[in-house]
Amino acid sequence: MKPFRILGAGVMGLAIATELATRGHPVELVDPEPTPGPHGCSWWAGGMLAPYCERESAEEPVERLGLGAIDWWDRHTGTVRRNGTLVLALARDQGELARFARRSRGHRPLDAAGIAALEPDLAGRFSAGLFFEDEAHLSPRAALTALRDGLRARDVAFHRAPPSPAPAVQIDARGLAARDALTDLRGVRGEMLVLRCPDVTLSRPVRLLHPRIPLYIVPRGDGIFMLGATMIESDRRGIVTARSVLELLSAAYALHPAFGEAEVLETGADARPAFPDNLPRLRRRGATLYANGLYRHGFLLAPAVAAMAADHLETGITPAFMDEVSA
Repeated sequence: MKPFRILGAGVMGLAIATELATRGHPVELVDPEPTPGPHGCSWWAGGMLAPYCERESAEEPVERLGLGAIDWWDRHTGTVRRNGTLVLALARDQGELARFARRSRGHRPLDAAGIAALEPDLAGRFSAGLFFEDEAHLSPRAALTALRDGLRARDVAFHRAPPSPAPAVQIDARGLAARDALTDLRGVRGEMLVLRCPDVTLSRPVRLLHPRIPLYIVPRGDGIFMLGATMIESDRRGIVTARSVLELLSAAYALHPAFGEAEVLETGADARPAFPDNLPRLRRRGATLYANGLYRHGFLLAPAVAAMAADHLETGITPAFMDEVSA
């Protein structure tokens, strides 16, 4: 029985490999950099498993299909923290909080006392917020490493170049590199900072709303925080712009002044692969199944897309998000 070959060992490729291997199929992965690292955009992700929050600005399938991601990641990596998401706004931006509440569900309102009970270090700083109790988060780097280790434990082979002979079916999960075949794929640039601020303790991701530059800050433990926000129509990778650093740090300072004394440990930027409607796609062209377009929802939607890909490969069914089948 020949294995399925997966091109790309980012979050999409690893998720599909895990889904297929769990179902008993032999799998091999091909990637020039088979170990998770800064070469992949998954490395720079926030790791928020927040289907209700994402629905505020995303299409309905993002919430519906993302609801199963928390259990999937917990089952396969054990890295999930189920502490919910806290959404806040400064006094001048309370209209943003009301708008966010209208456009999402799965939350309950908090007053100043409720915010302080959840996050004591934010006591007295905000008068109102929203708590999405059923959401979660993980460390993307730890989760990617756990998936890879789990696949190796199942004797899944990792190759830097495609070995011979070619398999009967291969899955292309190369992200933005697949634009050589998927001409409507585009890059959406995201930028992030990693800070060390031992004077602030947070137990869950916090989203600080702003009409122009909303911030999310995700605790990584031991006083380490990941800050992110930007969505720029560009496929430029690598260095973070001065404007983005200034805006991210200003928003963090508004959340808590202690962030003004934080150490900047790391900056990074990468381009997320996205289709015109910002929803993922499965496309079958002959012997190749393309899985791509996770946009900013990589960790949230990869499990659902992986299950759809596995279902198609096993049964031939045409699942949701499959918009092309050709010989």
